[in-house]
Amino acid sequence: MKLKSILAAGTAAALLVGMLVLPAGARSATVPAQQEVTQVVNALGIMVGDSQGNMQLDRTVTRAEFITIAVKASPNGDQVGEASTSPYPDVPYTHWAAGFVEAGVATGLITGYSDGTFRPSNQITLAEGVTIVLQLLGYSNEDFSGAYPTPQMALYHSLKLDRGLKAQNSSDVLTRYDAMYLFYNMLSTNTKSGTPYINSLGHSLNAAGEVDLVALINGVMDGPLVATGNWQSSIPFSLSGVTVTRDGEASSLSKVQEYDVVYWCQSMRTLWVYSDKVVGTIQAITPNTAAPTAVTIGGHSYELDSAAAVYALSDLGTYDLGDTVSLLLGRQGKVAAVTDPIATTSERCGVVTKVTRESYSDGYHSSYTADTITLLATDGNSYNYECTTHTYEVGDLVGVNIAADGTISLKRLQAAKLSGKVSSDGSKIGSTPLADGVEILDVYENSGTRVFASRLAGINLTQDMVSYYTMNGSGEIDRLILNDVTGDNYSYGLLTRMDVLPSGGLTNYYTYVYDVGGTTYTLPNITTGFPVSTGGVIIKGDLTNPDKIYNLTKVTATSISGNQLIASNRSYTMADNVVVYEYRNGSYYLSSAQRVQEKGLSLTGWYDKAESNGGRIRIVVAK
Repeated sequence: MKLKSILAAGTAAALLVGMLVLPAGARSATVPAQQEVTQVVNALGIMVGDSQGNMQLDRTVTRAEFITIAVKASPNGDQVGEASTSPYPDVPYTHWAAGFVEAGVATGLITGYSDGTFRPSNQITLAEGVTIVLQLLGYSNEDFSGAYPTPQMALYHSLKLDRGLKAQNSSDVLTRYDAMYLFYNMLSTNTKSGTPYINSLGHSLNAAGEVDLVALINGVMDGPLVATGNWQSSIPFSLSGVTVTRDGEASSLSKVQEYDVVYWCQSMRTLWVYSDKVVGTIQAITPNTAAPTAVTIGGHSYELDSAAAVYALSDLGTYDLGDTVSLLLGRQGKVAAVTDPIATTSERCGVVTKVTRESYSDGYHSSYTADTITLLATDGNSYNYECTTHTYEVGDLVGVNIAADGTISLKRLQAAKLSGKVSSDGSKIGSTPLADGVEILDVYENSGTRVFASRLAGINLTQDMVSYYTMNGSGEIDRLILNDVTGDNYSYGLLTRMDVLPSGGLTNYYTYVYDVGGTTYTLPNITTGFPVSTGGVIIKGDLTNPDKIYNLTKVTATSISGNQLIASNRSYTMADNVVVYEYRNGSYYLSSAQRVQEKGLSLTGWYDKAESNGGRIRIVVAK
């Protein structure tokens, strides 16, 4: 293959190091996970799979395929259409890649052979692919001198475009796997002018200089669509073999139910499905019905996420204050649609965290006040409910029944005990299975955290750990309320200073300084002496006025592997929100597990309790 920048016979290509301006800052040499790489190139439409989503990563790449990928990875590359003429004798205008070959030649990314052919089926080598990518990054023939491809390959390695590629030598033939990683690496690489390449595609990197996958998918996701009637015909691609995620877990098309909310991405061949619904009386529409942005039901405000939801709650729509409705919730708990109460009976349960008096609309543009409970439900959200027949106290277990007509009734629940070891895959407690999407709430006093079944894997639950559970018609646990099992309700940090000031009398004064997630808190001259020393600590209660502070257990570690902290021949699971610090020049700085591992620093971990009891490494300090 001859590229335009190296077409002249004998064109030299050695890097002019003194003249070339390289991007500032060293990029991580860590190889990104294949799943993440695949999702990124799919989301951008750079590389996609076949009709079943198979990426065929082991197959070698032809010239026609590579230039197609390169053009799709360029600004406005998704706007390339069919070729108007045949760009080469062996690439007629009817060829599947003719439009991309024509565009690649027009932009100078590629050219044909001296005999006037393009040879679209020829395999492409690493050096040839690298040269095209460097041109996309803004480098031209003037940036190189010497023997091709030595300088191109030197720059390729210097820019860390080689992360994850299996091809090693310049003459190695590229596979689709290699091409995928090469273009993924290009996205976070600075162009010759000094800006990340992904900026030219209308996206950006996160604070760590990496492709922001969440923001990227947000930008290419379509929807929402309510799954009613023949909803599948509204998705603009075949759903055969499509990837489905429902309520954050891998699922299938057959699990999508009526009134679920669906989002999709054609290039990723993925559906994201959400099943949460709220039934109740509209208490407020804000800021007004002329241009509503949120609706309040059960004392909880929900942001509107679609034009249909906005219209339904506007002064032009169907619903007003005092009406009983169903809110169909999509991403981030936002309202995708508003409907009449869905003709099913639903139930919610949780723990009372607050009792107050609130104002309600009577449906006739007047209001009244009533006792109101705040219920922390097993779905992790808090809801307010009017109490008309019973009184409740903080800590009570309460069930909420919502009838098909939207009528809401509350009932005090009796404790339901359960014991057994959670299986290693988090699918059952003892011999009792957990339902798909089981709602689990771990409660400590008047606060709680929703956890997923996988978080409980391996824990031996005793009866005093389980406050309440319900089962569905299939004999599966579908709601579970725990009593302070995981420890995920607390704050964890580093106690960096503790001073004791004798008062001369019977009472001493104590000052504590601790860092939690990069924020420093000081308790000056208090009379409470907590039984702690400097190091990793657990903090219960308000961070500015805690109920308890005590030390975590310390372990000296050698490395980090995935979510495991390795200490000698033993490993400890790190919490999902583990906080990592670097200690430099007498101060602690927030860091990351990846960074401290790459720097080869000595590691100290701090855990709260045994992993079999739900414990995790909460703090890591690197020196």
